[in-house]
Parts: sequence; C-alpha cells; structure tokens
Amino acid sequence: MIAHVPPPVTLAQHYRQFLAALAAAGFEGEISQRHADRTVLATDNSIYQRLPQAVVFPKHADDVVRLATLMDRDEHRRVVLAPRGGGTGTNGQSLTDGIAVDLSRHLNGIVWIDPVRRVARVQAGVVKDQLNAALAPHGLFFAPELSTSNRATIGGMVSTDASGQGSCSYGKTRDHVLALEVVLPGGERFTSRPAGPDELQAHLARPGRVGDAWRCAHRIAERDAALIAQRFPKLNRCLTGYDLAHLRERDGRFNLNSVLCGAEGSLGFIVEAELNLLPIPRHTVLVNVRYASFMDALRDAQALMAHAPLSIETVDSRVLMLAMEDIVWQGVAEYFPSSEDSAPTRGINMVEFSGDSLEALETRVAAFVAHLARDAGAARLGHTIAAGHAAVTRVYAMRKRAVGLLGNVQGEARPQPFVEDTAVPPERLADYIAEFRALLDGHGLSYGMFGHVDAGVLHVRPALDLKDPAQAALIRPLSDAVARLTRKYGGLLWGEHGKGVRSEYAPAFFGPLYASLQELKAAFDPHNQLNPGKIATPAGVDAALLRIDEVPMRADADRRIDERVWQSYAGGLHCNGNGACYDFDPDEAMCPSWKATRERRHSPKGRASLLREWLRLQGEAGVDVLQAAARQPSFLAGLPARWRNGRRRAKAADDFSHEVYEAMAGCLACKSCAGQCPVKVNVPEFRARFLELYHARYLRPLKDYFIGSLEYSMPGLARMPALYNGLMALPAVRGLLARHAGMVDAPLLSRFDFAATLRRWNVRHATPSALARLSADERARSVVLVQDAFTRYFETPVLAAFIALAARLGCSVWLAPFRPNGKPLQVQGFLRAFDRAARRNADMLDALVQCGVPLVGLDPAMTLVYRQEYAKLPQMARLPSVLLPQEWLLDALPAEAPPRAAPGDFRLLAHCTEKTNAPAAAALWPRVFARAGLRLEAQASGCCGMSGTYGHEQRNLQTSQRIFSQSWAPLLEAEPAPAEFLATGYSCRSQVERLQARRLRHPVEVLAQLYGGGDEEDVAAAR
Repeated sequence: MIAHVPPPVTLAQHYRQFLAALAAAGFEGEISQRHADRTVLATDNSIYQRLPQAVVFPKHADDVVRLATLMDRDEHRRVVLAPRGGGTGTNGQSLTDGIAVDLSRHLNGIVWIDPVRRVARVQAGVVKDQLNAALAPHGLFFAPELSTSNRATIGGMVSTDASGQGSCSYGKTRDHVLALEVVLPGGERFTSRPAGPDELQAHLARPGRVGDAWRCAHRIAERDAALIAQRFPKLNRCLTGYDLAHLRERDGRFNLNSVLCGAEGSLGFIVEAELNLLPIPRHTVLVNVRYASFMDALRDAQALMAHAPLSIETVDSRVLMLAMEDIVWQGVAEYFPSSEDSAPTRGINMVEFSGDSLEALETRVAAFVAHLARDAGAARLGHTIAAGHAAVTRVYAMRKRAVGLLGNVQGEARPQPFVEDTAVPPERLADYIAEFRALLDGHGLSYGMFGHVDAGVLHVRPALDLKDPAQAALIRPLSDAVARLTRKYGGLLWGEHGKGVRSEYAPAFFGPLYASLQELKAAFDPHNQLNPGKIATPAGVDAALLRIDEVPMRADADRRIDERVWQSYAGGLHCNGNGACYDFDPDEAMCPSWKATRERRHSPKGRASLLREWLRLQGEAGVDVLQAAARQPSFLAGLPARWRNGRRRAKAADDFSHEVYEAMAGCLACKSCAGQCPVKVNVPEFRARFLELYHARYLRPLKDYFIGSLEYSMPGLARMPALYNGLMALPAVRGLLARHAGMVDAPLLSRFDFAATLRRWNVRHATPSALARLSADERARSVVLVQDAFTRYFETPVLAAFIALAARLGCSVWLAPFRPNGKPLQVQGFLRAFDRAARRNADMLDALVQCGVPLVGLDPAMTLVYRQEYAKLPQMARLPSVLLPQEWLLDALPAEAPPRAAPGDFRLLAHCTEKTNAPAAAALWPRVFARAGLRLEAQASGCCGMSGTYGHEQRNLQTSQRIFSQSWAPLLEAEPAPAEFLATGYSCRSQVERLQARRLRHPVEVLAQLYGGGDEEDVAAAR
C-alpha cells in the first residue's frame, strides 16, 4: 500500500495558521489580512515596498507577549514579524513580507510624568510632539529632535536611535533612555536599565533568553573591547544599530539599552520607555546666515561652531526655493529676504543659541553677530535674527519640511532617499560633500541637500525616476561609491536614519566585529524571526542580509501602471511616503479622518497608496480607467449593469475596489492635504475621480443624489421654508432619511426675510448690461455678491450682514444670479455634471468680472472652488475672479476706525480649506479687524468635523463627532473664555450649533454691527 503524503504547507498557510492560533490565544487587538491594510503598511519613506502577509494591532503589552510567545513555537518558526511605529523610516527599517506589528494605534499612552525627577514613562506608540505637548506645562521637554517629530513615535525613535537638530548639545535618543520595557521572542518580558556590578551579576545568572542576552552582550564587551574601540568611529552620530561602543557607561555601569536603541526591532519588541527630560530653555535665538553658494555655507560652519551654538542647520537653494512655494513660507519669508541688488541665496546656515538668562544670551548673540561683521574668511550675503520660541519654531518648521519639500519638484525624476544620511567628521564635511557632488554631477543628476553641519551629517537626495529601469540601476553603483567615500573620510554610510535594507554594508564596515553582531542577534532572536535581514543575521541560519537592489521597490509596481494613467493621476501617485499627514496635533488641520480613526488607510498617504495599487490592478485586469471615464454610459443605460453588480457585491469580495471605496468614502474632502502636504497630494481630487469610476460599476447610495442635487433643489424648496423645515423635523421623515438616504439629519432653511434686506439696501440684480452702464466712479464704489447655496438658503442672515456692511461702507451692492457652484457634485464624484455646472457658472461670473466690479463670495470652501477645481477643468477659457470677503474688505474699509468702543477681543476659527489652501488670504482677517479698531487673533485649531455635508451622513456621524471633540470642543469649552470665537465656514458654524447648541458669528457680522452704530436690523443677531 502506498502511504498518502499530504502536500507541503505553503508559506501563506503557515501565516493563516499563526493568525488563527493568535486569535485563539486571546489576542485582543485587531488582526487584518485586508489588502488595503497590507498595502498601506507596505511602504514607508524609503524607495522600497514589501507587502506584509498580515497586519496586527496589539491593544496592550499582553498582546505583544502573546505574539512573542506564539512565534517561538516550533510550528511557527517560518513566521517573521516586524514592529512598526510611525512608518517614517527612509531605509525600509519596518518593512516586512511577514507580519507587520503596528504598535502605534493602541499603545500610545503617556503612563506617567514625574516633573520633580524629570522622568516620563510612555508607551511605544506615543508621538514625540505629543509627549512634548504634555511636558510643556511642566517646563520640560524630551530633547532628541527630528524633522518628523509630529508623527514619529518614541518606539520608532528608540529603534533607530534617532537624533537630528541639536544632537551635538543634546545627544541621541539612547542618551535619554533610562529604561526600556522589552518583550523577547518566546514571550519573556523584562525591564532593561543600566546595571551596577551587583545588578549585572544577577542578570548574568538569570535563566532563559533574557539571561542569554545579558551574558552575550557582556561577553562581547569584555572580549572585543579593543576591536570595538578600533572599529567604531569617534563621531557624534557614532552608529545606529547594535551600538557595542556604549555597553559600558562612563560610570562603569553596564547598559544593554545601547544595543536595543537602534536595533530596528530586530532584537525584541519595545513596549514602553522611561525617558530622561530636560528643562526647556527660557530664551532662544536663531541667526539665519545667507550665502551665495552652498559650499560657502558648509566651509563657514567650522568657524561658526567656535561660538558653541546649540546647533547649526543648513539648507541649500533647492530646498529654499521649494519652501517659497509651500504653505510654510507664509510664516518665515521675513527671515530670508531677497534683493535684486544682491546675489541670490544658495545656502543658509541656521545657528541657534539658547539659555535661561536673556542678558547672557544677548551677549553671546551680539558676539556672534560681531564675528559675522568682522570676519572676512567667508563670503556671506547677510543675516537675520529670529528671537523667541515662536519665531524659532516657525523657521525650523521650514527646515523640518525639507524631506517632504524635495519630493515636490516637477517631472518624474524625484529626489530619492538611499544615500541620504551619511556622517563624517564635521571638519571634513565640506571636502567630503565636494566629492559627493562631483560623483552625482558625473552622472548628470540633480539633487537637494540639507542637514546638520555641526554633526557632520548631510542629507543628500539624488533625483531619479525609478520607474525607468536604467535610472533604477544607478542605486547600486551610487550606493557603493558613497560607501567607499564615507570610509575615505572616516565616516559612516548610515549616520542618522538607521541601516534597514542597507544593512548589506555592515559586514564590510564591521569587519571581524560583525561576527559579534551575529552572536548578539542569535542570543535575542535565535530563529531570526524579528525583522530578519536587517543589521545582522545569526551565524548558521539559512538567511542572508537584504540587498539594496534585490528588495522590491515602489517603482517596480509603479512601472506596471500605464504611463498615460500615471500622468493623469500624477498628483496622487507622487506621494513619497514622508508621512506629514500623520500629524498627531489635534489643532492642526491636516487629515482629520486619520486623527479620529487612527487607521492609516484613512490618511492621505494611505489613500494615495490604495490609489496606486488600485490603478495597477485595474490595468492588469485589462481596464483602461481613462477610457472608462470618457465612455461612461448615461444614467439609465448603465443602471441595469450597476444593479446587477450591486446584487453580486456580497459575492465580489475579491474586488479590491470595495476596500478603496471604504477609505475614500471616509475622506472629508476638506483639502487640507492639498495645502499642507509638502508634495501637495490632493486626495479630494483623485477621490472624486475614483468615485466616478466606482459608481459607474456599482450603484450609488441615495444620499449621493440628495447631496449632489442640493444646489438645484434649494431655490425651489426655499419658497416654502416652513413646510420643508416642518417635514425635516418629523421623526418619520428623519427615519426615512436615515434608512434610505443615509442622512441622520439635514440642515434647515433659514426663514430670514432676505427680500426685505434687498429692498432696504437697494440691492440690484447684477447683469453685464447693468454693470456696463456704470461710470468708472460708480464701479469703484460697487461690489457684486456671489451667492452660494449654504449661506443663501441655510444661513441667510450672514449674507444680509455682508450686504449691510458693504452698504454702510458706501458701496452699491449687486447680487449675482444664483447658479450652482458645483462643489457638492465634485465632492460626490459627479464629474460630468460638475463640468457642466462649472462652465455655465464660470461663463456667467466671468461676464460680470469683465465689467470691472469686484465679485465677492462669502463661504471660503465654495469660493475657493473657482480658483482650484475650476482651474483643473480642461479648456476652461477664463477663471472667474471671486474674492474672499477679507480680500475685498482690506481695501474697502476706511483708513480710520469708527468712533465707538471696541466690543471686545476675538478669536478666529478659520475654515480648514481657507487656512491651508489660501493661507495668505486667511491671514488678512486680523489686519481687517485692526483696520476697524478691533483685535482678532487667529486660533490654532483642527477640523470641526462637518466639512460640507460629511457630518450629516449616517456613516460618518461618530467620526464627525470625534473630530469635533479633539480640537473645537476643548477650545470652545475653555473657561474662562479667552474671547468671542468667530468662524468663517458655514459648515463649521453649523457643526457648533448642532453639537453645542451655540451659534458662532461670521467676522462680517461683527463688522456690520460695528459700522452700523448698533443698528442690527439687518445683521444676523437672530434667526
């Protein structure tokens, strides 16, 4: 009889069995094999892409223990895992083709802060800026600085031994780690902290894998002391990854943290960290020195360091020019003046001084400035001084965005991170960079540079189009050449951002010491299951270090997307993974859906990743998305097919489109990404295109038609507001809306007597012929009010307030005919209908513009559509110029304030779209109020959570309320109230009224009251 031999278990089956066992073991976090989650975590800020088999999100440290225990069993030895934090690595450190263990979603709590001892204990997923925000009231901060501080996690910082600006003064992450809570493969959990002689002996006698780790590290430190001293360079950036040189501290204690810091998750899971804190310097000054060449800036750095500044940061002209086109420039332009009479600035050194004594600090800065004046050793163009924490923070914000800004160049060749964090002795940096530049120039490559000249670290990113195989082939020769160059100058290929995929250079660098690294890896992770292929591989294990040109790159998948499709969707596909959209700060507008859900697919980076994958899969399935968009059948002709597809949807779970749709549907379309992303990834734009294609295949929900038709139905419904509002208030109607249209409620029509306002102020209807009859003087004293559906029909008193204000300023007010703007159609993906509406509206408005009378629109989200979405329509003849109210008011208000007491101070909660996409215009409001003799301060705030009709949709209700609770609610509930809050967005005011039964005024209502001398008849004092 022939025995039956079962087929071998595939790798995928191994992972499915592991995940099933994990769930059975009581794992309380999430386990996902969804293609969307795997795709989003397949990339970081590097050039690489590795699709994990699954993603797990531990809920607490016990879940991590369950993972570690299970992976060590014999039947799961083929399973590999990689811890992941913020995913901002530039070398693929956290990328894996096994299981990605995301420690950031749930393990993100600050355990405790001891301000007396200046110590904090935090979970691994806490973001660096999150920690510092909590420490600020105590006058403390966690010192290691890095450009990704608003999204980098403490666990990630520990795992890469992160450092950046100020490291010469403050050191690296390991210099501030007091203790680490670590879970090893096998499930042993222990606390690692520096050990004195007695403690060390206890650790060395400890059984199990923890004891093995202590014994191995101690044996290496004793046996290889001379070799370690010889091989490890004497640099500020000494080494990231298995730092054997600091196992022995100066006081004689033995510190296992020196190898855990920088281990990139290859030795154990870091679940908590105890951190040393420093007092925040009371005063700080940044001297920004400008040069005619970048090499002049580098060569001058040594002389500047003689004045012992806290740090010296440098950027080249490429970064500076990109910053000028970015939202960040609004706050820093004054510090980087340009003049036609002087040479252009091509290099900058930002030199920081800080201290607790203002007098002593001013003396140091004065001495430094005097040096700049008398020293002829460098050709400097001049300098500016930013004094105080607020000013210095604004300038550093520009420097921090350098990584992302370099991805915002034009064309397909983009600066790529693969040789971008080398470190050499600072005194040799200029000569080293001269050779580095010659190497890149020899290949005809452009590049951008920025970095920490005081530490000898410069970030250099050659521009390559990695979709081109010929250019992708340059990764190997350039990396090899730079590795040789760093050795020539006594430096490191990996000085700051970790080894990751570049670990293949470790054996050559460490030489005979590499075997000790292998011993260390084997002691902690004997079966090579934790982030294998990085830093070191245990001797005898059948696995090698990863190689830079054998790991899949993002470009490998990108080149499988049709070039026509790539160019058409380039705005979304050029996301470089810098992760600026993961900003933790609730008072920043960037991506409210990410902040509320903590799910990375609900972020601009996540949605851009899903779009790339979806376009690739569509092409490989033979679908030409461009043809599909151009040849969509009419509504009725395509209805049967959409109906059939909808009926089969439950059986079509393998259609990745559904996962992409879920992520796109969660977007608020607030456009903060389009303004704040350094690469200008515009999710609402490609989201609308995706929705159009998706709903050509699958039925739309009724709420899409309800929202899309809003601008068309409101004029008719507004004729009977009492009936409409009464119906909307009925429980039965609200139930029907929820069940069949997916709407929890709908805004109610205003019952304000708008006709009376028009009569009182003699408002006339604007037509080209009527405006053409005006004299030049009459045109100068006229304004055309452009109506939008929201303020016109739901918040009419605000429109009336603007009319009253303009009339009281001596202007004749004209009312443009109401035409659908088209924004609701665009947001829902009715792009052909939007095109038609936009062209009709643009033609009408442009005819009015040609008459020479300014046009003003009240709602920023609707008004900015004329500048943005209309501009992207093909063959749009002319864009209608429609001003925001503050842009018009700055010229319309009289030079003298009205002779009456100011009614108080005000805080402005600007609309997200306005402050991120038109920051210069948003910044005009304080100037407008100052002209009127009032004080208005722009309030830092996140999103209100409404964003048009998003908050009215049933599927978004909880997310909308959570977004509101993260930023707006704490600001509005602060006691005592700092001032009266004002809001420019209709949706924002609507959300506050819904969730707090409180009405915020629009700034024009305050001004109308002020210039009305107390007459509020036509001001929105009541509804």
